[in-house]
Amino acid sequence: MKSFLTTAPSAKRQLSPDPQPTSDGDDEPTEVKLALLSSLYAGIEQETLLDFLLAHNGSVLRASEAIQLGKNCHEQEKKSSIGIGYQQSLRQYATLSRDSSTPPTRKKKTKTISKRGTTLHLYDPEDVAEHTPCTIIHNFLRADEANELLKELLHESKSFEKTTFKLFDNVVSSPHTSSFFVESSEELTAQKSEYYYNGSQLTDVRRITPQLAAVKPKVQDAVNKQIQHRIETRYPDGKKLRYQSPNPWVPNSAFVNCYDGAQQNVGWHSDQLTYLGPRAVIGSISLGVAREFRVRRVVPKDGDGDTSTGVDSDAEGQISIHLPHNSLLVMHAEMQEEWKHCVTPAPSIDPHPIAGNKRINITYRDYKPRFHPRFTPRCGCKVPCVMRVVQRKRENFGKYFWMCHAGNVPGKQGCSFFQWAEFDDDGNPVELRKSRDGKPHPP
Repeated sequence: MKSFLTTAPSAKRQLSPDPQPTSDGDDEPTEVKLALLSSLYAGIEQETLLDFLLAHNGSVLRASEAIQLGKNCHEQEKKSSIGIGYQQSLRQYATLSRDSSTPPTRKKKTKTISKRGTTLHLYDPEDVAEHTPCTIIHNFLRADEANELLKELLHESKSFEKTTFKLFDNVVSSPHTSSFFVESSEELTAQKSEYYYNGSQLTDVRRITPQLAAVKPKVQDAVNKQIQHRIETRYPDGKKLRYQSPNPWVPNSAFVNCYDGAQQNVGWHSDQLTYLGPRAVIGSISLGVAREFRVRRVVPKDGDGDTSTGVDSDAEGQISIHLPHNSLLVMHAEMQEEWKHCVTPAPSIDPHPIAGNKRINITYRDYKPRFHPRFTPRCGCKVPCVMRVVQRKRENFGKYFWMCHAGNVPGKQGCSFFQWAEFDDDGNPVELRKSRDGKPHPP
């Protein structure tokens, strides 16, 4: 049985005939439970056995029953070769719950199954929804529709540009190319003259293409359904998150990225919320070559140093979501504030019959009129500020603030402007609170 963690396989030895655990072992530490299961199922890696234990609330007996059932089923099934992006679900570990006759209810708080220093790989949509702030839909578009969209954007990508910006006083460029698409000529002009990204204005802004426009209503409908489903099944009391907009998600722009080859990537980051507002939702379509999309939770630290526990460290472990051709990934309202994501370089890739070694990624976004640059603060550099959220300091975790980002532009220096941002429960801006004595204070 495959492990879901990228660790070296353990040595195999012959199993004893028909082993059975003698007790549930609930009072034993996890190490003892793992040792017991390892003695019974030496051919299965410890990380997989740990998944079984977690799925059965630490019960050795029930975990053993589930393993045995899985082995029996596996022996009866024929081996099949399936493409990248699919794998058996973690839910197979919970098939023998003694409460299985109970009607389904709202999900309890999900246990942390990530582990610092390893990468948990998820393929099944239910696993992705359970353990990450995302949902995924495979085969989202008709095959011919997805291929036409891919061909159109491959043609567009020939003239995509790399983004250049300043990072720690060094001028760097993005390790992939991209362009920005809007719906009208008026919006195109506004994006080039009024909106700022990394302290400067975009030069490559384009009108939405016919296929992008044709697909947009389907993305909008699917994302809104997933938002409502997540609220009803995953969020506390079945209510939207604080600052999350109650209005329908309406995509009116799209960043399109092209990753040409296995080494093109994007590092760990959260998407800019300046024009989307707090608790933003993003719909992302993947076309062409399948790549890994990794996420990790951001765990805040105390102000006087790193006092994180082992549980905190495990919570920051990487989770890999495999994105095959023609998949829609919904990044939900908790994603940008509480998690970071990246596309890592791949050791190798399987070429796509149309795209070759390229992956096209479309991120549809809902730009809010109330976050237009004319309504947001300007710093001492006379540039619209960027909105960020406190992620690392526990005392202010989740608070939003405005700051200068003109210093991100090569050859320019920014200013020290800082201002807390305030919103009502629906994410609408309220009067901004000034720093005491007019002096900026870091978050």
